[in-house]
Amino acid sequence: MLIGLAVVSGIIIFLLIYVITIYNGLVNLKHNVSRNFANIDVLLKQRHDELPKLVETCKQYMGYEQETLTRVIEARQQVASAQASGDIKALGAAETQMRLGLGNLFAVAEDYPELKADDAFAKLQQRISGLESAIADRREVYNEAVNNNNVRIEQFPDVIVARLFNFQAFDLLSFREEELADVDIKALFS
Repeated sequence: MLIGLAVVSGIIIFLLIYVITIYNGLVNLKHNVSRNFANIDVLLKQRHDELPKLVETCKQYMGYEQETLTRVIEARQQVASAQASGDIKALGAAETQMRLGLGNLFAVAEDYPELKADDAFAKLQQRISGLESAIADRREVYNEAVNNNNVRIEQFPDVIVARLFNFQAFDLLSFREEELADVDIKALFS
């Protein structure tokens, strides 16, 4: 009888330790996703702060290209709104519009030699391009963290603990296909 009680107690202790280990692993994955999104958020805020300077610099040279500038400003507002709400899908869509707007702005700037020669414009263009590359890199790391979390909460036996403690899947940060397409420069000047 005593041996049976010891075996049952040992199994219960083993299962408890196993559940705690799974729980702690899931918590680690969840916080890893949050940390990686915070890294993206920092870069988005930095770019957000640089865009008004870029628009003002461009306004000095591109007086009649207001539509292009307006699209960048509107996209900036959409990104900020999506960030504030924490809506990853809306952020992905807004980021697509932002990247398209910046691509169009830089393409249109090619038609303004004085603007391209402006030192402030060149520095802002380099800074924003650098931020764009860093955002793309961090997005990849974020999506990897999301994937690790989402796979883990669906695997057995982790799925039992995940459901028991209400661990949720996260959305990938993805951009629409338009972002991947080349900017049609001819259409911009027709």
